[in-house]
Amino acid sequence: MTAGVPDIRFEDVSFRYPNADRAVLREFDWEIAESELVVLAGESGSGKSTILRCLNGLVPHFSGGEFGGRVLVRGEDTRFLPTRALARSVGFVFQDPGAHSVSTTVEDEIAFGLEQLGVPVPAMRRRVEEALDLTGTERLRKRSLDTLSGGERQRVALAAALALQPRILALDEPTSQLDPAGAEDVLDAVRRLNEELGITVIMAEQRLERVIGMTDRLRILQPGWHDLDGHPDEVLRRCDPRLAPPVALLGRTASWSPLPLTVKDARQMVRKTVFEPGPAPVDPPRPETEPAIVVDRLAVGYQRERVLESASFDVRPGELVALMGRNGTGKSTLLRTLMGLHAVDSGRIAIAGLDPSHDRTQAIGRRVGFLPQRASSLLFHETIGDDVRAALESRGAAVEGLDALLDRFALAHLSDRSPLDLSAGEQERAALAVALAGHPPVLLLDEPTRGMDAIRKAELAELFEELRAAGIAMLMATHDVELVAHVATRVILLGDGGIVAQGGTREVLAGSLSFGTQMNRIFGNGWLTVDDVLRDRLPDWDNAGSDARLVGWGRIE
Repeated sequence: MTAGVPDIRFEDVSFRYPNADRAVLREFDWEIAESELVVLAGESGSGKSTILRCLNGLVPHFSGGEFGGRVLVRGEDTRFLPTRALARSVGFVFQDPGAHSVSTTVEDEIAFGLEQLGVPVPAMRRRVEEALDLTGTERLRKRSLDTLSGGERQRVALAAALALQPRILALDEPTSQLDPAGAEDVLDAVRRLNEELGITVIMAEQRLERVIGMTDRLRILQPGWHDLDGHPDEVLRRCDPRLAPPVALLGRTASWSPLPLTVKDARQMVRKTVFEPGPAPVDPPRPETEPAIVVDRLAVGYQRERVLESASFDVRPGELVALMGRNGTGKSTLLRTLMGLHAVDSGRIAIAGLDPSHDRTQAIGRRVGFLPQRASSLLFHETIGDDVRAALESRGAAVEGLDALLDRFALAHLSDRSPLDLSAGEQERAALAVALAGHPPVLLLDEPTRGMDAIRKAELAELFEELRAAGIAMLMATHDVELVAHVATRVILLGDGGIVAQGGTREVLAGSLSFGTQMNRIFGNGWLTVDDVLRDRLPDWDNAGSDARLVGWGRIE
């Protein structure tokens, strides 16, 4: 590549997908220098995935649609290069890695791209081994892809991209399905590739608290407005506060400079400014109601492998219980078992007055809203409006509620669109609308914020509060620690084939090395969120006027 030429350059790029009523990119210009690590953020549907797909030629070579302008990758115009040629320079990890698998086993999946490029067998073996080590997937090498959890598939997809030894790495939400420890491992590997090998990294990511400390530049896409693009400190001072990681939001509120980007930065500022939080809050008592979900000494597994053994708990109306744990500990399996989609080996379960061991899944579905890990599996009609209408009808609810439900999830303008045309975040919101249609008394949610932007997540937190107040019982599998700190009343932590901890959210999360929030790592005790830290310290926190107001996760200055 010629000296001084950026690794990536977008020149006046506009793009509209086939049958879409508006362009997702309009006159988009951007340059990324060699060896930069850049993070893209912004609302779902703002064009993050499209920008990444421009780098490997999927847009426009495979997507179709109307494309204008040009994208230069290492000085070469992607319009005139086949994706096979671009694959030598650009390693790509899709937002939904499971949807793009091509082999049956982990080892074969990682080797597939190398085989297509004609890499000699000795070099191929070495690269596969290095990719397995970098991503912590060596123990999975002989496993069938069909047996992997979503987070394990995500690691394998990253390993397959790294095996190609690309000069540019494009990552579409690479940690969305990973537990906190797994996310740290993967991001550490990405950081090392960037710092030690000079690989240019462009990453779309919604959970900025995970990546902002390693980021050279942050760009927040704001369709219809000027994008924010620059050093993370500069951008996070100007963006909607709901987008800011907790440490940055705390720094904005306390008027710290420079803005803390990591827990270590914030801890130093706390010591320097003698910052004292208010009294530590405590967990509220449980509702004194009959449980809507009962799990008693449950054992489940696959063939000869036990996933859960002797698990017991209950969920009561008005509770939101977070199901947490490492990838592969059985969170999704437990939810599927409650829906009657997976057989019980032993023990007893009951949900919404039904027994999944005897009652049909269809009957359970009338009383229980279920959001699976792959939201697209709930969307199988021609339009999302049809999907939500069918869900209302299946639960005997009035279809007149369709418009209100679509409005609630900001989907009204997309009601006539095919689910296939939506972004991952939009699909997640559409699937949530299907799960909530008809107001079922019990909700089972598997990673409900996957692919969801921070603003929609804050709105979802408000919805969860309304559902709890209405007496809905919710069980949610998630790796989103900050979300759990805001919305969960209890936490169940899975590991070692069973439940290793359960109790109030503060009781379980406080002091945890893997599942602690940023505020808890700074202040300890029961402080989990920025609200916890500031509510009693600032008298006007709940009555912020023209200078500040409470908005979901925090406060606008």
